[in-house]
Amino acid sequence: MITRTRLAAGVCALLAAVTAGLAFPAGAAAGEPTGDDAPQVDLVLDVSGSMRTRDIDGQSRMAAAKQAFNEVLDATPEEVRLGIRTLGADYAGDDRKTGCKDTAQLYPVGPLDRTEAKTAVATLVPTGWTPIGPALLAAAEDFRGGTGSKRIVLISDGEDTCAPLDPCEVAREIAAKGIGLTIDTLGLVPNVKMRRQLSCIAEATGGTYTSVEHADELTDRVNQLVDRAADPVVTPVATEGAQSCADAPTLTSGLYTDREEFGQQRWYRVEVPPGRELRASVSVAADRAVAPSYGVLLRAVTVHGREIVRGEAADNGRTDMISTGLRYPRPESDEEESRAETVCLQVTHSFAAASGVKSTPGLPLELTVDVVDGPRGSGDVASFGLGRGWWLLGALILAGFVAGLLWGRLSRWRVAVWRTN
Repeated sequence: MITRTRLAAGVCALLAAVTAGLAFPAGAAAGEPTGDDAPQVDLVLDVSGSMRTRDIDGQSRMAAAKQAFNEVLDATPEEVRLGIRTLGADYAGDDRKTGCKDTAQLYPVGPLDRTEAKTAVATLVPTGWTPIGPALLAAAEDFRGGTGSKRIVLISDGEDTCAPLDPCEVAREIAAKGIGLTIDTLGLVPNVKMRRQLSCIAEATGGTYTSVEHADELTDRVNQLVDRAADPVVTPVATEGAQSCADAPTLTSGLYTDREEFGQQRWYRVEVPPGRELRASVSVAADRAVAPSYGVLLRAVTVHGREIVRGEAADNGRTDMISTGLRYPRPESDEEESRAETVCLQVTHSFAAASGVKSTPGLPLELTVDVVDGPRGSGDVASFGLGRGWWLLGALILAGFVAGLLWGRLSRWRVAVWRTN
């Protein structure tokens, strides 16, 4: 007879097997870049004296950065070659010439030993100057060649203190070398001058600038940038959305850029065959001063105006970019020659220009469109988990509940028989 212990163990084992199958499908590691194709990321961290300031969620900027780095190191994809460089970490004196040479490679760009990297980060103490320009020049030399993507992620809480070596000119010089290096910048508790400088650095290499005031924002953004390095390199295609779906350009799977003016809406069309799934996401960036509260809305509607699905997000001015996305799995059709369905994508944002700020050109917009096999025809983990996977889990739970009831009745019957005898 099966005991309750064995029954519970069997159900747990089955659930574990199902969960493992959902989380780690066969062939998930196929196609990961290796060797010369491996993406490389160099995290450049400001460790200047101002990082002692305690204004990020009740802790110092340095403590917030260390916390973010530890979480990022845990989440870094195996295929990414990651390094860490510091600026202002070693020299605490007043000699400017010496302070402006204060940049060092804390952890070399290469295969990641998480424990070793975390130990190195734990030793950092806010110390000296802010030599951003020299640090960027040195970081550009940290990479090991190869054909994979290369990305510098600069985290700083202040302006460069080593002029006349302008870090923006340094970024332009790096871009002019044509080595395919992107610099993304994050400003901790930024001011206007720092925002302008870090934005200029990022724009020079096609990167992004983000202002950060909370520890979780820093962790999330650095994670996004590290993950982006592992994605295949895609060159955005410039497009121009229309004021209505009828006049909108038809887009295929790809990455697109556009500009959308304040109070404007942009429309695009996508053809979705039966049994395929449309995935779309949009990001709108504030490249000038805007009002502190804003949002973005992405809608998928039919050509007749009926809404299919929407994605929306809002913020209160903590970051300079806002993103949202949606998914539309089109069901299989019974008709042998069913036509593709035209889906209209509408992008609307609620950014408002600050007083005296020009409203043109529109804010930069980045739209990603992907038409893929639907849940039934692909090994898409997310789709399976949100569909048939949950039905299977529900069935297992129901079976366990029924088995428990039957076991309880059987146990009471056995006790009754024992007492009678």
